[in-house]
Amino acid sequence: MKLLIKAWCVYFILLAQSITAQITGTIVDANTNEPLEYATAALFTQKDSILITGVITSQEGFFEIKEVKPGPYYVALSFMGYATRKVEHITLTKNSLSHEIGTIGLILGNQLNEVVIQGERATVIHKIDRQVFDPKKFQNSQGGNAITMIKNIPSVAVDGLGEISIRGSKGFAVLINGKPTQGDATAILAQLPANALESVELITAPSAKYDPEGKGGIINIITKKGAMNGVFTQMNLRGGFPSIQDYDSQEAAQRYGIDATLNKRTDHWNISAGASYQRNDKTGRREGAVFIINQVENKQTFLPSDGERSFGDISYNGRFNVDFTPNTSDSYSVGFYAGKHTVDRLADIEYYDNNAVTPIGSEDRIYTFQYFNHNLRTRQGDFALGSFDYSHVFSNKSKFSASLLYEYTFLGGPTVNENLGSIDRSVLYQQEYNTNDNPLKGYRATIDYQWKPFSLGVLETGYQYRYLDHTGEFVYERDGVLVPEFSSAISLQRTLHSGYAQLTGTKGKWDYAGGTRLEAMNRKYSEDLKTAAPKETYTLDFVKLFPSASIQYALSEDSNVKTAYSKRVERTTTLKK
Repeated sequence: MKLLIKAWCVYFILLAQSITAQITGTIVDANTNEPLEYATAALFTQKDSILITGVITSQEGFFEIKEVKPGPYYVALSFMGYATRKVEHITLTKNSLSHEIGTIGLILGNQLNEVVIQGERATVIHKIDRQVFDPKKFQNSQGGNAITMIKNIPSVAVDGLGEISIRGSKGFAVLINGKPTQGDATAILAQLPANALESVELITAPSAKYDPEGKGGIINIITKKGAMNGVFTQMNLRGGFPSIQDYDSQEAAQRYGIDATLNKRTDHWNISAGASYQRNDKTGRREGAVFIINQVENKQTFLPSDGERSFGDISYNGRFNVDFTPNTSDSYSVGFYAGKHTVDRLADIEYYDNNAVTPIGSEDRIYTFQYFNHNLRTRQGDFALGSFDYSHVFSNKSKFSASLLYEYTFLGGPTVNENLGSIDRSVLYQQEYNTNDNPLKGYRATIDYQWKPFSLGVLETGYQYRYLDHTGEFVYERDGVLVPEFSSAISLQRTLHSGYAQLTGTKGKWDYAGGTRLEAMNRKYSEDLKTAAPKETYTLDFVKLFPSASIQYALSEDSNVKTAYSKRVERTTTLKK
């Protein structure tokens, strides 16, 4: 009998020791809601902060801490370049052996209440399909705009006129918080203050999930939003010293600006608003010595010149975003962003000794003519973006999302060119005037579904509808008279239906992704010249596949190699003729 009692005691002791619990959750990027793969979830005792165990997240950001004994704990969630976040007061009992902490968002390095920064945020984070850059690491861009920041990124170049190229190609797409834009990329980036950027993603080989536009790839701009409960405010002032050299400009360059961001976040709401005003004038001077050789007439023409070439640059914009998360499964977001941008380029050039000689190389002048050229080009770029997003995470961790987007862009402005007397500028030799108005309207509707049907990885599928309506009015006048051969009205309508499937997975040191996108396009382009020529209309319909694939191998913790393939297309609007 005593032996039987001892046996039962040993059994109950072993049974008590075998009772274990588990803790599960999901870690995402607080700004983009994208899962953070390889993030760390570490379990500590609540009383004395002793580390019990730790795990890393899957490709979907999911983690599961198993075989945990009953007791009070807290979990520390961390990822390289992100602020660590604690989930405290987790109590496991015999009656509660499973604890789900839900979806937790980590913020990229902002020092807010109840956030502990461990280490320093990296300048760039490499992912299989993109490079993520931290704008705060580029001090020379602070106070400027998005163009000032991205010109510091490897493989991105910005020329003296502000034109952007990626890996030598000027064809690239721009996303604002993951939302595509169809307007002029340079005009939009010039209006985004660098201080309002949370991160910049360079996607050089986009997957099938993205539109195939842009031979150079995609630039995705992520703006700042609060990631922890509370109120976050930021204001930046910028001022420029007087120019070291004024180049005898009519007006001194003015360089100053202000931008502000206000964010309030609660358990269910995240409301963000911001505004910016920037003035960034540039002074300059052009000295030219052009000559033309005409072999047929045995004549050489010289056009020496000198004069002002300056830029007046003013932009202002506002943005507003509301996120509502009623529970851990559903998320709603409404956003609006609008801006105005005006650049005046003034070129007042004196052609002080315009002459021609014959024969070539002699000093026998045929004529000598002096005149003053006044050229003022005004370029206006206005835009507005409105969006609505909804997402739902199911119990099996699959995710459904839907998005609506409206875009309006206006580009245009006049150019005045006058040849005046060199001494008496009331004398008008020739006057030219041309202007163009290019309004663009775009609509987009997208649905996506993401799930993991097998161990190979995550499968993403989706459908997208796009419509673009872009018109252009071009007027050219000489001495106040319309020149119909150089004046026209054009119109472009484009409808796109597309579907995609994308597989992304990880095995050991290998990361891989592959997919394809099927697009059906209908395009109608019409051109109506101001001459008596009849109106011309051109149509184009096609169905095409756009495959993509990426492979990345981790050589070590600090280095990796990757290769990628992506079929791209360059779609023009009336802005590119």
